[in-house]
Amino acid sequence: KQSVLSVGKTVYEYYEQQKEIPADTAPKEPPVKVRVDWLRPPGAVEEELFLDRCTKCGDCLPACPYASIKKDLATGYPVIFANESPCHLCDDFPCIAACETEALLPVGDRTEVRMGVAVVSRADCTADQGCRFCLAKCPVGALSVDFTEPYPVVDQEKCVGCGICEQVCSVVNDHIAIKVISGRFEATKSP
Repeated sequence: KQSVLSVGKTVYEYYEQQKEIPADTAPKEPPVKVRVDWLRPPGAVEEELFLDRCTKCGDCLPACPYASIKKDLATGYPVIFANESPCHLCDDFPCIAACETEALLPVGDRTEVRMGVAVVSRADCTADQGCRFCLAKCPVGALSVDFTEPYPVVDQEKCVGCGICEQVCSVVNDHIAIKVISGRFEATKSP
């Protein structure tokens, strides 16, 4: 009986203390981690125009057969996180067909997509130990290795920025050695 009273008294004291804590110092929910390493879906128009045209309807999300397109938690716009689920460059681009606002415009074929460009970190790359998975999986042949260096070289003219290389690297290595830099950053660089 004594232990029940003591537990009850402890609970009562705890709740009384909580009443005294000002609301602005009470524990808060942890903030949502906002990622900036995202890509726009294939066929996306220039970023400023995209933000103007896209209504955040989300029609492109279920149209993607690979569930690669997600809604950005911070803005509500459609994005792709290459290391999780890259763009698989579907033959018919159902995501583009689902867009009625022309935020995503038709492309002739997969080689005309421009989502970004892959960049290789030699410090993290294990190609010198025989890894060649990114080369084998590149759907547009934008990665190669010459005979003087073991590391992949990105042909920026061929690279469409789909992120398949990044996703493969994240699965087979401890560190992601190849990342796709979004085309929106390329567009903001001065000539």
